[in-house]
Amino acid sequence: MKTLWAPWRMSYFQTPQKNSCIFCDKPKESADKENYILYRGKSSFVIMNIYPYNNAHLMVSPYKHIPSLSKLQREDLIDLTLLTQTSLQILENAFRAEGFNVGINIGKAAGAGFADHVHIHIVPRWNSDTNFMPVLSETRVMPEHLNSTYEKLIPYFKDVQL
Repeated sequence: MKTLWAPWRMSYFQTPQKNSCIFCDKPKESADKENYILYRGKSSFVIMNIYPYNNAHLMVSPYKHIPSLSKLQREDLIDLTLLTQTSLQILENAFRAEGFNVGINIGKAAGAGFADHVHIHIVPRWNSDTNFMPVLSETRVMPEHLNSTYEKLIPYFKDVQL
């Protein structure tokens, strides 16, 4: 048995779990860097996933606590979509992403971790970015720390005008 050390996970286990919504709570705080918020738009924002599927995994969310795209007002849906498009372009430029998985899990049955607050996942992909670790060891290897990824992305988002 091999050991993969991940000491940063201890803070997650020791933090009391709240029945709150990160997409409502985090934007209310004035700690964007600590919360990995990259951009605040008119009706939506971009936040990094702190438990990413892949490096630079982003989430685009409306501020409104709405469970589905079908419940969003037209203006909010347009803002959300334009911000998703902009985020894709930024990931192409900043990380030279070669592809993307973009998805929305609507409802608990669809696997939504926050079923009452719709959000869009953007997972950048690269040829050969998956190896044997997830398959054989049920372990993902992240090539870069979240703080480093944030520092690389934030200059790109500072110039966004939607």
